[in-house]
Amino acid sequence: QVQLVESGGGLVQAGGSLRLTCAASGRTFSTLNMGWFRQAPGKEREFVASISRSGGLTYIAESVKGRATISRDNNKNTVYLQTNSLKPDDTAVYYCAADSSRSVPGRTVNAYNYWGQGTQVTVSS
Repeated sequence: QVQLVESGGGLVQAGGSLRLTCAASGRTFSTLNMGWFRQAPGKEREFVASISRSGGLTYIAESVKGRATISRDNNKNTVYLQTNSLKPDDTAVYYCAADSSRSVPGRTVNAYNYWGQGTQVTVSS
């Protein structure tokens, strides 16, 4: 079993930056592909970014490309999502996810079998 705890969300003005952190426990972190997703009110959960076990392969959604970076520190069992130039449309609950079985990091909700509780990000205009 994998436990995921997100932190770093909050209220930020448009144009600002946030770094979200997800701390994992319960399994050797370097065996997990990791992902970030977000869900705005009334919308489906959508992919934001994912990273492979070693950190050598990353995927970024078009909606945040050029503004978001995903990274991980396998020594600290932590994955990060840095987002700059935030927009009101980025307002959502952000979820960290882990996958223990696939060979490459997924970009869909179904690709992940462990989820955190989420952290709220609110971007004011």
